[in-house]
Amino acid sequence: MAVVVSSRSFVCCVLFLFIVISEASAQYNYVSCDNNGGNYTADSTYQTNLNTLLSNLTSNTQIDYGFYNFSYGENSDTVNAIGLCRGDVEPDECRSCLSDARDNLTQLCPNQKEAILYHDRCMLRYSNRSIFGLMETQPSYYMLNVNNATEVYQFNQVLNNLLRILTGMAASGDSRRKYAAANANDTTTNFQAVYGLVQCTPDLTQTQCNDCLDQAISQIPTCCNDKIGGRVVEPSCNIRYEDYRFYEQTTIIDPETPPPTVNTSTGGTYHYILVRVFVFAESSNTTTIVIAVVVPTVVVFLICCLFMCLRRRKARKNLEEEEHEEEDEIKIAESLQFNFDTIRVATQDFSDSNKLGQGGFGAVYLGELSNGQIIAVKRLSRDSGQGDTEFKNEVVLVVKLQHRNLVRLLGFCLEGRERLLVYEFVPNKSLDYFIFDPAKKAQLDWEKRYRIIRGIARGLLYLHEDSQLRIIHRDLKASNILLDEEMNPKIADFGMARLVLLDQTQANTSRIVGTYGYMAPEYAMHGQFSVKSDVFSFGVLILEIVSGQKNSGINNGENMEDLLSFAWRSWKEGKAINIVDPSLNSNSRNEMLRCIHIGLLCVQENLVDRPTMANIILMLNSHSLSLPIPAEPAFFMNSRTRSLPEMQSWEYNSRETGSSEAILKSAQESENEASITEPYPR
Repeated sequence: MAVVVSSRSFVCCVLFLFIVISEASAQYNYVSCDNNGGNYTADSTYQTNLNTLLSNLTSNTQIDYGFYNFSYGENSDTVNAIGLCRGDVEPDECRSCLSDARDNLTQLCPNQKEAILYHDRCMLRYSNRSIFGLMETQPSYYMLNVNNATEVYQFNQVLNNLLRILTGMAASGDSRRKYAAANANDTTTNFQAVYGLVQCTPDLTQTQCNDCLDQAISQIPTCCNDKIGGRVVEPSCNIRYEDYRFYEQTTIIDPETPPPTVNTSTGGTYHYILVRVFVFAESSNTTTIVIAVVVPTVVVFLICCLFMCLRRRKARKNLEEEEHEEEDEIKIAESLQFNFDTIRVATQDFSDSNKLGQGGFGAVYLGELSNGQIIAVKRLSRDSGQGDTEFKNEVVLVVKLQHRNLVRLLGFCLEGRERLLVYEFVPNKSLDYFIFDPAKKAQLDWEKRYRIIRGIARGLLYLHEDSQLRIIHRDLKASNILLDEEMNPKIADFGMARLVLLDQTQANTSRIVGTYGYMAPEYAMHGQFSVKSDVFSFGVLILEIVSGQKNSGINNGENMEDLLSFAWRSWKEGKAINIVDPSLNSNSRNEMLRCIHIGLLCVQENLVDRPTMANIILMLNSHSLSLPIPAEPAFFMNSRTRSLPEMQSWEYNSRETGSSEAILKSAQESENEASITEPYPR
């Protein structure tokens, strides 16, 4: 691995020494002595307070969670210190690491009032200013594995999903620990696992921890792009990932929780190029002073000159690239544009016999090009009012969205007021064609339905977070989920919100694009939409897929009841199995109940309570993960009571195999991967 240091003006007189050492033998990774914080003199009150604080920092043996934050002294002689150990470090090892860090730090920064040392397993810092509850990103350092990932796109996708999920888990920690570690892999290929770890100082708020980790993750393309391992370490948070397991079992800080076991795999020995920082003490020897001051000054000057030259060259290169990109965009737009007569012939002049369906944005027609390619053509309503140039730009953006769970947009056609979108043809029609038909639903066994649920979730996550655009679908429903030859789901109409004006409406709605029954309450009633609006629609879809019933109504004896009300009432009464489609085999009962639970979490009235798509994918793929108890769903038609009877005894104890999505494995799972049955949090 190679190390890169990023700091402000923390280091006074610095000599960079590159030493190749193994990870196991490294005493510390980086030290910074802050000259801006001021110096203290020998035998001063500040030094006495500093020595007292550091000597007693880890003396409190009741602290078993690896976080120490104390102050000592008064006024300008106050010393504030933070000691943080990695979440998998045992208490005794933590105190030993911080003790070594204390000795190294006071030797390397003998007169500075502010200093920080990063060890592989702990971090120690002190300052004469308040450092508690602040999100600070400097001084920082990066380390990267010199080996490149072989399947870069897949590696980055799995890595980004893993770090995003770990960020949410760590940020939700309490004031003792904000730490998460896990591994992810894609079971559809032989792609090897990616192991990740994230941590914040627990004095940060949840928002601060999220922001800090997001900022650290954003540094990966700069420091460690396409490498199989790397880390970004900052005062308030740090991240690390490798292609081998580098962390141990997470230490338990709750005495009521039985300690789980983990399968500990060892990684190979990696070598690092380490930047060590040394601070020179004052000397009466003039030659030593000249060397210590002049040499670094000359080196810094030369580096600055080199940096300016490289920056100018990069600026010229960026300008040339922008010009090329503009030319490429024009060429792309031209290559995507179909001739109107070509489309008219392909669809037999938009004949009714070729009409596949009618949606809120227009009719869809089956077409066949002269080369035999089958296409689906959406003829948009003519009242968009959007200019041709803007429409072309939007199409070029949406065409770039490529995901296996999205219907692919092939191109467009513009002629007069005609606006046509040309899509790939998906042969097996839409989900509603199967799921709501008493005879055809038999073609969708539970394995297919579960694969459809996860595929839709992956497609939505891509639209919300992973694509170069941030797209909120706003009309997610069964008829907008198309099925390919193998019954894999593809989300359709995902670009409509961008390709037409926001006042382009659907029948029976007023300036709101969507379908009642799938629309979140804040959107249906106030026109407010967000990613959580799509999450609500996804929750309705889950309940429809599990039950095989439309959300508009279920026959319940002599009464008709909407699906959300029926699902909530059944779940509250401990009869959630009544929601499951009777035609399904009960061998996967636990998985079905878990999906119902997730669906109810998605349709909660308060959008803040609904999970994100990243968390939903984690819930779907990690059967041992505890799920929170859902609140009453929106549009619940019966009693408004929110109390739950004593029925929380479901056990999601099966481990289904054959997942087609990256599976997140908790660092606290047992070695033989036996299930941890804990449906509800303590």
